[in-house]
Amino acid sequence: MSVTLRYPYEPSPAPKEYRGKPRIDPSLCIGCGACSRVCPPDAILVIDDTVKGYRKIILDVSRCIRCARCEEVCPTGAIKLTQEYELATNDKNDLLQVVELRLAKCSVCGRYCDYTVRQVNKALTILPSTILDRESVLEQILLCKECRKKATINKIVEQGGVLPYE
Repeated sequence: MSVTLRYPYEPSPAPKEYRGKPRIDPSLCIGCGACSRVCPPDAILVIDDTVKGYRKIILDVSRCIRCARCEEVCPTGAIKLTQEYELATNDKNDLLQVVELRLAKCSVCGRYCDYTVRQVNKALTILPSTILDRESVLEQILLCKECRKKATINKIVEQGGVLPYE
C-alpha cells in the first residue's frame, strides 16, 4: 500500500465540496449577463456585436476566484463550478470559454436589441397567461431601448398625460 499519491500520473480526486473550474452549459445559457454583473474579478465578460447580431459571454477561468456567485445568480443553472482543478496549459485560450447567442431584433426599427432571443423566450415562458393586456406586454418586450422610449412617450401623450421632462 502506498501512502503517496501518484499525481500527476493518476488523477487525484477532489473533495466533494471542492469549488473548481466554472463551466457554462451553452444549451442552458440565455445570455442575461447576471453572472458577469456579480463576478468580483471580472472573469466573465458580456460583449454585444450589434452589427452581426450576437452576444458573446466570455468566461476567463484564469481570473476566476471560485466564489460561486455566478452559479448562485444564474436563472437557468447554466453556469456551474466543476470538480476540475488542473489549469496548467501552454495556450491561454484553453482557459477561455466563449458562448455566442443571437440578439433579438426590434419589431419596429429592425435594429438589434441589448438582449438575446433566448431571454425573450424565457420571458414568454414566465409571463403569466392571466395578464389582461398580454399583447401589449409582448409588444414592449420586442422593442429596442429607443423604440420603447418613443412608444412610452407616445402612450403618455395619447392618454393626455404630462411628460415629466418638459
